[in-house]
Amino acid sequence: MHELSLMQGILDSIAPVARDAGATRVTQVRLTVGEMTQVVDEAMRFAWEALTTGEPLYEGGELVLDFVKPKSRCLDCGAEFEHDRFHLLCPECGSRLTMVTEGKELHIASIEVDVPDEE
Repeated sequence: MHELSLMQGILDSIAPVARDAGATRVTQVRLTVGEMTQVVDEAMRFAWEALTTGEPLYEGGELVLDFVKPKSRCLDCGAEFEHDRFHLLCPECGSRLTMVTEGKELHIASIEVDVPDEE
């Protein structure tokens, strides 16, 4: 399950940023996940729960996953099209010369935090 190591890397990236911003708690983490990364929704949520349980910085925090469908551009005719993970042929000209333009991403889109009021 590569989701556990992915989530550990995500949390390792978030923690110093949240602390530098003076956050007491991360309330939401939103990830953009391309379907071609083969990240499994349930496994990612399991990893989130396993790695954040008992961690005060993430207590009660929410994980939001926004999945992106694969999209490619034909290098022969220029057509852009959506497809599944396995069918990359251009629907316009049948060419196999296509380039994936969306669907491989995996990044932190946003984090929401609680910051104490300064007085």
